[in-house]
Amino acid sequence: MTTSYDVKFWEIRPNLSTPKPGKPRKTISHTVRWTVGGVPKSKTLRNKEQAQNLLSDLRQAAKAGEAFDIASGLPMSMLAAVPAPEPSGPSFLEFAQSYVISRWQGAAARTRETEVYALLSLIPVLVADVPDRPDDEELREVLRSHALLPENRRQELTRTQVMALRWLEKASLPLADLAETTVARRALDAISVTFEGKEAAANTVRRKRGVLHHLLERAVEQKKFTKNPLDEVKWTRPKAVDVVDPRTVVNPAQAKRLLAAVLKVGRTRGPRLRAMFACMYYAALRPEEAADLRLKNCTLPDTGWGLIILEKARPQANKRWTNSGETHESRSLKHRAKKETREIPIPPVLVAILREHIAEYGTADDGRLFRTSKGRPYSGSAHSYVWQETRALVFTAAQVNSPLAARPYDLRHAALSLWLNAGVPATEVAMRAGNSVEVLHRVYAKCLDGQRERINGKINNALNE
Repeated sequence: MTTSYDVKFWEIRPNLSTPKPGKPRKTISHTVRWTVGGVPKSKTLRNKEQAQNLLSDLRQAAKAGEAFDIASGLPMSMLAAVPAPEPSGPSFLEFAQSYVISRWQGAAARTRETEVYALLSLIPVLVADVPDRPDDEELREVLRSHALLPENRRQELTRTQVMALRWLEKASLPLADLAETTVARRALDAISVTFEGKEAAANTVRRKRGVLHHLLERAVEQKKFTKNPLDEVKWTRPKAVDVVDPRTVVNPAQAKRLLAAVLKVGRTRGPRLRAMFACMYYAALRPEEAADLRLKNCTLPDTGWGLIILEKARPQANKRWTNSGETHESRSLKHRAKKETREIPIPPVLVAILREHIAEYGTADDGRLFRTSKGRPYSGSAHSYVWQETRALVFTAAQVNSPLAARPYDLRHAALSLWLNAGVPATEVAMRAGNSVEVLHRVYAKCLDGQRERINGKINNALNE
């Protein structure tokens, strides 16, 4: 039994009848509310006097210095008269573990990582005030490396970590407690901040809330709740930015200078990555799609337009989350069914760049075009390093410090913006990009760098007519 002296009381809350046309609402019951060790407790009684008597008894016990049982919320003097409660179901930790394991097999590595990352924010917060709490980072490491992984992937725990896991198992709140709006709100507050306690980015909060909502939907499915507890909480989601910042988008002249300057970065890294960056700009490939591009996917004629038929993508993730134990593994295309492909006609300039790349560097044993001299995929950090060095060669100091083409991925944004601004039908752009038309109009239809001045000039001419 775990007890606490940290007890707080709230005013008795009257519960009104359902409103009916032409009839006043009546008080049908009264709820006594209090917290023990930060855990919300309540008891609803039909009679107001009964509720007042219960609250008075609880206050007197607290004033007398009695310890309160965290599980039942009652002082020790009242607990003896209460029969042992029925098991309240799984703890939040237990249910979170079963949730992760049930979804592991069919989930992508990045999805697994996203789900666990959200639970690292939630599990250490949804706990009772049990003595000897370990450090938060220690709790997260135990969850990350052991408790939230399948058994065959779990690391051996040190003695200190074993004690931390035991504390979590003891302190974790019952899943059923999330039916209390105060507990559900505590969960939402937890995903709204970083591990350091600072305000979290809106997109991060949105992803974590999505994980929590889906977890609780699974609990509803298993009859743990009659409805999702989050639906009862009035909580304003932070507004996430899901449009491309036009300041990031380079124009064609800038893109050409960047792709030419890549050749000057490093002894071999820049030259090896130039064609990969070119695929992001001229074919709007995502980095993970370019990473898995193979010779068999490319039709590269001597003259004219060529064709890329994408089959797979090779996203990067921590080895802990992949099936292969490697940082990169081949998967189906984003938003596509298994074995579904995507055709992208490519302009002669990209055909020429790819032909030069293949003539210079050949292919990996499995046909991949882009890899290190040792045959390994390039890491995201390697892409970023080469790209930043390239920007420094091409841009002014002000542009280097601006968002303009800040990431290699911005080349894809530039490509799609260019196609749409050139008048290519959105349905055709969507097919080539692997997005929906709705996403294109919302996210990618932005002006190119420098186009605002031309548009302003047209408006100015019209005003002066």
